[in-house]
Amino acid sequence: MDFWLIMSDLCKGFGETLKLFALTLVIAIPLGLLLSFCSMSRFKPLSWLTKGFIWISRGTPLLLQCVIVTFVPSVVLHIPNKDFMKLLHLDSIASLQFLFVLIAFGINYACYFAVIFEGGIKNVPKGQREAGQVLGMTKRQIFTHVILMQVVRKIVAPMSNEIITLVKDTALARTLGVAEILMVAYEKVNYYAVLSPLLYAGGFYLAFSGLLTVLFHLLEKKIGYYEVA
Repeated sequence: MDFWLIMSDLCKGFGETLKLFALTLVIAIPLGLLLSFCSMSRFKPLSWLTKGFIWISRGTPLLLQCVIVTFVPSVVLHIPNKDFMKLLHLDSIASLQFLFVLIAFGINYACYFAVIFEGGIKNVPKGQREAGQVLGMTKRQIFTHVILMQVVRKIVAPMSNEIITLVKDTALARTLGVAEILMVAYEKVNYYAVLSPLLYAGGFYLAFSGLLTVLFHLLEKKIGYYEVA
């Protein structure tokens, strides 16, 4: 068994894991904020529709959502995957599968983030908005200078939990053919008939989750200034 060859392949797989992780956050954070505003909308049909969508997304397995998204082109749009791949100018079925997984991950985590954002916004005392209005501040200034950083302070802990969970959830992508680190590890286990590649993969997850934990702890201390007693 070539240790360095295995580690090299695991690093490539972890690169795919990081790509899925980063792109999911790029999609989920702004979409989650938008969903939170829709959920709090005074237009009740929009609020109810958004809350229902969030409830369905949070209440069903992420793996099931990945499978559903994968079958949308062929079953709903009646477009074979190969034609859909060409339509999107993708170079391989693997790239298409990654896109399907990314969409499912982005929507799922956006719904979790939406609940966190909504809770953070609602937990800012109403009196602070009123104080900003008395001072002649616009709604935008009140949100930017008074509310935003307090919301960030309140949501760091729950957001950090969800983001670290995302690191581990990326392993689900292998079931749809995405060559992330756990898929690579299983291939090495089958090839060499040893379990050590899975332990090495676990080390990657632990190291990355530990790094994120430290970074979020530092961030929480940094913005502790904005906490209101």
